[in-house]
Amino acid sequence: MLESLLQNSYFSVFVIIALGFLLGNVKIKGVSLDSSAVLFVALLFGHFGVEIPKVLGNFGLVLFIFTIGIQSGPGFFDSFKKNGKNIFILSVLIIASSGAAGIGLGYLFNIDTEGVLGLISGALSSTPALATATDLTDSPLVSIAYGITYPFSVIGIILFVKLFPRIFRVDLAKEAKKIEEVNKEFYPEVKQAVFKVKNPTVFGKTLAKLQVRSMTGAVISRYSHEGVISLAKARTKLYEGDLIKAVGTENSLSQLELLIGEKTDMKLPVGNNQVSESLLVTNKNIVDQTLGSLNLTSVYSCNVTYIRRSGVMLSPSPDIKIKFGDKLVVVGEQENVKEVGMLLGNDEKKLSSTDFFPIALGIILGILAGQIQLSFSDSFTFSLGLTGGVLIVALLLSKAGKTGSILWTMSDTSNQLLRQLGLLLFLAEVGTTAGATLIATFQTFGLLYFFIGIVITLVPMILSGIVGKYVLKLNALELLGTIIGGMTSTPGLAAVGSMTDSNVPNLTYASAYPLAMVLLIIMLQVIGFIAL
Repeated sequence: MLESLLQNSYFSVFVIIALGFLLGNVKIKGVSLDSSAVLFVALLFGHFGVEIPKVLGNFGLVLFIFTIGIQSGPGFFDSFKKNGKNIFILSVLIIASSGAAGIGLGYLFNIDTEGVLGLISGALSSTPALATATDLTDSPLVSIAYGITYPFSVIGIILFVKLFPRIFRVDLAKEAKKIEEVNKEFYPEVKQAVFKVKNPTVFGKTLAKLQVRSMTGAVISRYSHEGVISLAKARTKLYEGDLIKAVGTENSLSQLELLIGEKTDMKLPVGNNQVSESLLVTNKNIVDQTLGSLNLTSVYSCNVTYIRRSGVMLSPSPDIKIKFGDKLVVVGEQENVKEVGMLLGNDEKKLSSTDFFPIALGIILGILAGQIQLSFSDSFTFSLGLTGGVLIVALLLSKAGKTGSILWTMSDTSNQLLRQLGLLLFLAEVGTTAGATLIATFQTFGLLYFFIGIVITLVPMILSGIVGKYVLKLNALELLGTIIGGMTSTPGLAAVGSMTDSNVPNLTYASAYPLAMVLLIIMLQVIGFIAL
């Protein structure tokens, strides 16, 4: 009975996933395999003859790669705005050194190209790399080599992170304070304050004439004249003793204080006929328009005091572009704010729902891009392949954000669900395929592959740590995040999180991870096309 059920691939795939989740949740000294445990369960099932259709694995593959690209696109292209040069150098160094170590040791010990690709993928704990190598070779040896080297890569990266402060003699708490001061220039905190008008040069002048926003960068949301609180407009005139409430960075509020008068501790609440509401941008038609072009103040007599995007408070400057999912804090009369809500969309259901048309179209474009072949000579033809094509197209579409009425974006919940589903289907298929020859291969190459994997894991981290610390002079937290992102290790990022409260490693990880992932996939493509 059980044997016949296991021959049903649909039944088997979910049994593998269920057992994989149970195994992945087991922690030994804080370390777990997470979803990668599905691969090891699948290897075992494959050894006993269970088969999962390859088409199911490829379906999971494109879902997994596309959702990664859609999520990583903005971070990938924005990674060079701050420390881009250093992140690029270290990412290239990590990927190039891992490739050199893999190729060198493969040549030294006469390992097939398929094994080398699996060793590099596993040593860098990269499932997208495994997907690329599998797509290139269609060989079970890739998954076996990956499965042998992956466990140490998870543990080795975590050990490196834990020992990093001792190895390089740094105090992470002090490094966090240093970076916090520097980052204030790049990520200024948005604050609010109330000022009393005392500068005679502004008496009787309108806000439009004073050009407050362009001169200071601050936004005046409301004001009080003779005890009456009103919404601040372009034609609002300032008189001695008036109170104004403004929002902006510390620097912009300081500039406003020089222009207007003095900061006070007085409160300036919303007036009786006014409301302050947080409105959600879900109207596709206004995505990528600037805040200034919406003319909310002149058309609706409302002011935007804050913009919350991905948990970050942004100053509402006129040239900032509105993105799908932004939350705008709007102040104005209730009916006017309601009209602004209709303009913005303010529909939480649209944010949580998933539009499958952009997903399907994006994957189609990615598959087509992967079919394009570039010939550099009679002996060398290069193409992005299935994974490379889908990834590059997803990154480009995510960066574009919108094409006509099509939004190339997904909610975090939808992205995580589809990514996890795709990953699990892919791991179940490649694992069972590799499991058929697991024992014979491990008996022949097991210890050799394991120790080669250790070398490929450690060499890039040590080398990039030395270069980042002593040559590029990076802050230790930035360096740690970049190294972990370059190694494409999520468990490593979790290990850093237990060592510091700073968000800096997360930021540099987010910048380095997509870059390293693209570089790794391209490198595997080049190795495969040259050697195969």
